[in-house]
Amino acid sequence: MARPRKPSTTRDLRTGTPVWLADGAAAPRAQAVPDGLAVDVAIIGGGISGALIADALLQAGRGVAVFDRRGLVAGSTPASTALLQFEIDQPLTILSRKIGRERAARAWWRSAAAVDQLRARVADLDLRCGMRERDTIYLPGNVLNATALREEAEARARIGLRSRHVDRAALHALCGIERPGAIISHGAAEADPARLTRGLWRSAQARGAQLFAPVDIADIAPRRGGLRLATAQGSTFRARAVVHATGYEVSPALRPRGHSIISTWALATRPQPDAIWPGRSLIWEAADPYLYIRSTPDGRIILGGEDEEFADAERRDRLIPRKVARLQAKAARLMPWVDWTPDFTWAGCFGQSSTGLPAIGAVPDMPGCYAALGYGGNGITFSMIAAQMISRALQGLADPDADIFGFG
Repeated sequence: MARPRKPSTTRDLRTGTPVWLADGAAAPRAQAVPDGLAVDVAIIGGGISGALIADALLQAGRGVAVFDRRGLVAGSTPASTALLQFEIDQPLTILSRKIGRERAARAWWRSAAAVDQLRARVADLDLRCGMRERDTIYLPGNVLNATALREEAEARARIGLRSRHVDRAALHALCGIERPGAIISHGAAEADPARLTRGLWRSAQARGAQLFAPVDIADIAPRRGGLRLATAQGSTFRARAVVHATGYEVSPALRPRGHSIISTWALATRPQPDAIWPGRSLIWEAADPYLYIRSTPDGRIILGGEDEEFADAERRDRLIPRKVARLQAKAARLMPWVDWTPDFTWAGCFGQSSTGLPAIGAVPDMPGCYAALGYGGNGITFSMIAAQMISRALQGLADPDADIFGFG
């Protein structure tokens, strides 16, 4: 069994104070690993991916134990801006050229279904996390100009996605932005990612999930009937299966070819409800690096982007003032009526792949091990897909999209 001695790397995942942590709310209490522990499924990672996977496995009747080296909801999840889009970072027209029209269409359809299913699950569990359905506004940029944006809208409409192109006048009426046009898509959502994840963990704990933190898993080894896990604290335990949901601290041995870690920056303004555009649509650009904008229920405006390759945390953090200034300048040209002075600024790790798609499923050459390596701007949407795919895999059920999202 080829395996990393250590199933994840250690990385400074974020700096600054994301707006979602301003309320000071705590995650559910976790505990230390007891001697002689034996679990059904061990999930490594206490963020949104781990929480959604735990929820799906509990629904399937599996026993779940969760391990995180920091604590629940203490990694990169609070750095998310939580634009819950079905739109993948790679436009449909470009992704079709990379992986084929049929597979690209299935990737986009699956993403759209995942947003709907996430909203439904939040309602089923009565999670109070600010989940609201929103439209998205996709602006032209250096990836898709105005002409290519029209072609993108047509390609989406042909496969039944809820997207349409609007002209300059209609765009201005929707949000006050002056651009030649945009794609309007229905069926997206927004949420508070920290409250969403804390709520999922509280629900999981109430249904029998065991939560262990801070616990650093140092080694995984095959044993008859399952796997043996050793912690950096010196304890060992057994599991029938392991799910790696460590986000951007994934071991290089698990990272598929074409996937890399990048840095991103964000800010949140003071509450200014009079500056919010009608409909509160999620706004982003067909650009690299792209810009994304959303509002919060209390009238703040969140602005993020300026992504670049991750070098080290110190460089990422030194760049916060410069990157925030660039974000403000770009946003001021789009929405000059907004006060872009930040109340909160933060930086975090992010991920990207050559296709904009994640890697989900059984890890090659590691029997009993599964992973959810969600990359791209819609990581929470991909986490929902991962929860479905991994739950099905552990039940011995085939997933129709394993050829698109799997490690192969």
